[in-house]
Amino acid sequence: MSSRLSSWPGLLALWLLVLLLSLLSHPLLPVDETRYATVAWEMWLRGDLLVPYLNGEPYSHKPPLFFWLIHAGWWLFGVHEWVVRAVAPLLGLLCLLATAQLARMLWPNDPVAARLAPWIVFGSIFFTAFLSWVQIDLLLVLFTLLAMTGIIGAAEGRQAGWLLAGVAIGLGVLAKGPVMLLQVLPVALLAPAWARHMTPRNCWRWYAGVALSVAIAAVIALSWALPAATAGGDSYREAILWGQTADRMVQSFAHAHPVWWYLPWLGVLLAPWLLLPWLWSAVWHARPARDAGLRLCLVWIAGTFLFMSLVSGKQLKYLLPLLPAFALLLARVISGLEGVIIRRRDWFPAAVLLLCGLLLIVLPHWLDQAPWIADVQPLWGGLLAAAAVALLLLRPVSASGYPLRMALLSVFVTGLVYVGIFRTAAPAYDMQAVSRMIATAQANGLHVASVSRYHGQFGFTGRLQQPLVQLDAGGALAWAGQHPDDLLVVITGKSPEQYPMAVFTQPYRSEYLAVLTGRALTEHPAVLP
Repeated sequence: MSSRLSSWPGLLALWLLVLLLSLLSHPLLPVDETRYATVAWEMWLRGDLLVPYLNGEPYSHKPPLFFWLIHAGWWLFGVHEWVVRAVAPLLGLLCLLATAQLARMLWPNDPVAARLAPWIVFGSIFFTAFLSWVQIDLLLVLFTLLAMTGIIGAAEGRQAGWLLAGVAIGLGVLAKGPVMLLQVLPVALLAPAWARHMTPRNCWRWYAGVALSVAIAAVIALSWALPAATAGGDSYREAILWGQTADRMVQSFAHAHPVWWYLPWLGVLLAPWLLLPWLWSAVWHARPARDAGLRLCLVWIAGTFLFMSLVSGKQLKYLLPLLPAFALLLARVISGLEGVIIRRRDWFPAAVLLLCGLLLIVLPHWLDQAPWIADVQPLWGGLLAAAAVALLLLRPVSASGYPLRMALLSVFVTGLVYVGIFRTAAPAYDMQAVSRMIATAQANGLHVASVSRYHGQFGFTGRLQQPLVQLDAGGALAWAGQHPDDLLVVITGKSPEQYPMAVFTQPYRSEYLAVLTGRALTEHPAVLP
């Protein structure tokens, strides 16, 4: 039964369930999701596929490939929000397929490992939760897997592998920037540590192939970067050719953290697998000296983790390309336990579930971080606690049955978060009403300004045709005096009762959003944050 359920149709059904729960539980979330959608919208509106734009200015923080994929969907199906939100889940599904293919290449005589590897990825709660977010990182995961496929093919004597690796690295650069090299080069450069037939005599051929792949990648990346640098102007050219990469590597302007920062977060990335003592005992007793595939996984994990830790800018999602490497490692180890019944109770996952359930029951009554938190019902925490008890009562299964069990657990937890928390928070993240108001105002000839930093929250949702005026608090009053009938968007911690003159208010994330006329602001300047 476990074998039948853990086939591809079962995995596809769970993938579709997660996608539907995401689409039905919340809108595009500011600021990242709405920003990426708005960048794609402004490129589409301008008919400019070369330079990404945000609020009428070149947007240098991300290369254009993810936005091109959104454009492809719009070209096929029309400009719809669901197209934007479907791109990342489809990429995630391709990642699962590529992980299975990589397992077949590493262990051609072990079909169990190939069957289990995508389930282990999907059974990782962070991946399942991340699957439906409008984020670029799954595109990087996919190209990392394709580059690894090319490298392994080259190690097996197929010269076309270098071409695949080069194309994948180049497309990865167009997806996320030169950080793609940090995901791939450790494995390529340390091939003597894992490749079966690597000798000092053929090392030079290997490194010539690595250089060829990097050269192919450079041609692909520069074929966009050089024309875009010319079209985007001096500041954009400096940012994409040097600033974005150098600053993020050495002294990041965003998400800067110390070298050790990733270590405590590995528990989140690897949950729930890190909570299974029997599995890590099996990993410890694995014999990589006799298994080139295991050695590759270890080099991939250790080398990339070290390089990523040395980069100044850090977010947990930056480690997502490592998750398939962990999954491949675990799949090979679990396949060696085929038929072994695991009789230990899952105490650690159950304890974490129980703790999370109790926190979800109690914290909404204590936290005062956002207006909507108090509306989260204790029922959802109770369901998590009940799941903890159920997990302990489940009958023992074989080691190869655990990926299915953990995948079901991950889908349950993710679905509960979507239905129980995201639906409650949705009104504070829904930009449709205010975006329509801004679009109507602009259509009627009014100017609209944002008094705080504008991240593109309204551009795609309102299908805005014009950028917003960007103001700081110091310049807002002067602008309001010159534009008494125009509108200003203010994001503040002050409650709506303090904005009786506002033409629109709503909760916004952990704060509030208000739209005022210039005249109202000049008459009530104290409302500025």
